[in-house]
Amino acid sequence: MKIIAFAGSPSKKSINKKLVTYAAGLFENGQVEVLDLNDYEMPLFSVDKEEVIGQHPLAKAFLEKIATADFLVVSLAENNGNYSAAFKNTLDWCSRINGKIFQDKPMLLMATSPGARGGASVLEIAKSNFPRFTADIKAVFSLPSFNDNFDIKVNVISNSELDKQLQEIIKTF
Repeated sequence: MKIIAFAGSPSKKSINKKLVTYAAGLFENGQVEVLDLNDYEMPLFSVDKEEVIGQHPLAKAFLEKIATADFLVVSLAENNGNYSAAFKNTLDWCSRINGKIFQDKPMLLMATSPGARGGASVLEIAKSNFPRFTADIKAVFSLPSFNDNFDIKVNVISNSELDKQLQEIIKTF
């Protein structure tokens, strides 16, 4: 099974990238490719820029990666209660090429944050919005208080109850 995983954050120290990398690695016999949003950095979308650029090649490349997946693992950063600007920009460019961005791929949707809500606001937005872009959300997982529940030295969820919850979700696939 080919798993495409990515974090909706351009941060080099993204806690969501740490979480998505860990989670994708839990799939047995999964061939995992973790994408970095920084490899898909495009100018801020506008119809004026689109008129000059056309379909941005990096948006095409992102969509091509999604097309290769059997399963998507996505962890969203929450910036002011919403997607990061970088992720939203990627969605905007991609949607102009193919409104079916997630191409009916089954998805594990996640978020984490330093706070106790664990990205709850962005998860609610994504749960409502992603199906419009043909995401087949199979499960949702939130990791609250990242700094207290994830050991960055060994890149694992250190809270055994939360780790077990994520592992149980993944076993269902």
